Amino acid sequence: MGLLNDVARGLADLTSSTGTATLVFSAIALFVSLAIILNVASQLMLRGNPNEPPLVFHWVPFFGNTIVYGMEPYKFFFDCREKYGDVFTFILLGKKTTVCLGTKGNDFILNGKLKDVNAEEIYSPLTTPVFGKDVVYDCPNAKLMEQKKFVKFGLTSSALRSYVTLIAHETRQFFAKDAANKKFAAQSGTVDLPKAMAELTIYTASRSLQGKEVRERFDSSFADLYHDLDMGFTPINFMLPWAPLPQNRRRDRAQRKMAETYMSIIKQRREQGDSKSEDREEDMIWNLMNCQYKDGTPIPDREVAHMMIALLMAGQHSSSSTSSWILLRLASRPDIQEELLEEQKRVLGVNADGTIKDFTYDDLPRLPLLAQTVKETLRIHAPIHSVMRAVKSPMRVEGTPYTIPTSHTLMAAPGVSSRTATHFPEPLLWEPHRWDESPSDKHARLSPAHLKEGVAEEKEDYGYGLVSKGAASPYLPFGAGRHRCIGEQFAYVQLQTIVGTVIRSFKLSNPDGSDKVVDTDYSSLFSRPLTPANIRWERREKS
Repeated sequence: MGLLNDVARGLADLTSSTGTATLVFSAIALFVSLAIILNVASQLMLRGNPNEPPLVFHWVPFFGNTIVYGMEPYKFFFDCREKYGDVFTFILLGKKTTVCLGTKGNDFILNGKLKDVNAEEIYSPLTTPVFGKDVVYDCPNAKLMEQKKFVKFGLTSSALRSYVTLIAHETRQFFAKDAANKKFAAQSGTVDLPKAMAELTIYTASRSLQGKEVRERFDSSFADLYHDLDMGFTPINFMLPWAPLPQNRRRDRAQRKMAETYMSIIKQRREQGDSKSEDREEDMIWNLMNCQYKDGTPIPDREVAHMMIALLMAGQHSSSSTSSWILLRLASRPDIQEELLEEQKRVLGVNADGTIKDFTYDDLPRLPLLAQTVKETLRIHAPIHSVMRAVKSPMRVEGTPYTIPTSHTLMAAPGVSSRTATHFPEPLLWEPHRWDESPSDKHARLSPAHLKEGVAEEKEDYGYGLVSKGAASPYLPFGAGRHRCIGEQFAYVQLQTIVGTVIRSFKLSNPDGSDKVVDTDYSSLFSRPLTPANIRWERREKS
């Protein structure tokens, strides 16, 4: 009888607890429902401010359009443009975010004055835990411009000239039959391309931009460190970079280990002294160790280490995703592969054993189809789909009745212009021949409109040399204005060298024999192929 009483009491307690839980969940559901109803009613019944851009309709307050934007940003942009025009506002995690599309929108945001727009406030929470303190967006803009000037030491024509040989060597070594990674030991096989290219581009970027000594410190485990750092670029870290999430803990460990690696190199060099030896390479670390800011202050060693991390990430990330996209596209176009191979044979010549002669930096301009293959891929697969700025003073949008208040964030999407038919006919068709200087009748209809019209490129010096303002161009894969990527030339050299080396060594195809290309993964700050993205490779007889 006592047992039955205990069971009865237990059931009563459970019923009571279940009833309480049901009430709590019901209350939450009611609150959410009311919030949605009020949010929708306010959008339908209340007139928006006629001096501000139209607000994109959304069901849920705070989250707004975040999910639909994050899943397919380009579809979101084009759908909104059709309904609201080139200028509109949407809710991104509780923040009113105003998008300005088209070349005028790009110019309005990317060439905005410092008194009006600010990049540091937007990106510092995201980049500082990855790069480290006191560099890039964790310092005043004037200091960033000085840092860019220091880094340009490694991006001169003479430096780029030496990089081609180094990058080609790293690429051949990575894909060799006897390579340590064993991925390409056979005559043919399949490979998850983004994973392989992430590792390769770390080696090429470190060897060229950062020197032999740095490259020798790296092995495949460094690719894992890079991956852990890269995962710090998740959208949630715009708001919660401090959150104790697993990826953030891995990010912080990787940042510390990479910083320690650079600091140990710098310390060793300081102890050895600055005297030059015959086998010393004049690399980026030596340069930064001897640089001073305008006020005469030497760059602190920890800042040098953090700048080297930023340089590695910047020099590697876009090249990693873009090289993957190029090879994925080529796997779907065997005709372009063979044209690229024939171009090298025709321009460079063939050795006595039938292999193609090595190319140099000076040969790259003589390989136009190779350059156009890179350019066309960047047009469709720009590494960054959205560029944001904080609004520091009310900004009037020329040609509209709108003024953007300081409570808004501005967003540019240069990739929209490069996917617009008025600028690039059949914009989603990947066709390197659309950039031909003298296109055939077949490809003339695809030629970029701004090249036909001879639009001049405006340039300005923001403190680290002349860069394109990009105000009139619909093709801006590296941004524009003061924050335009200074590694643009290096990226083109690296990508052309890697692709040129791969194409003479392998025939590429999709495993299923189709001409399909994988979808895009927008889950990070950067656009990249959705993994796994496998291709089939087969060694050429003579490479």
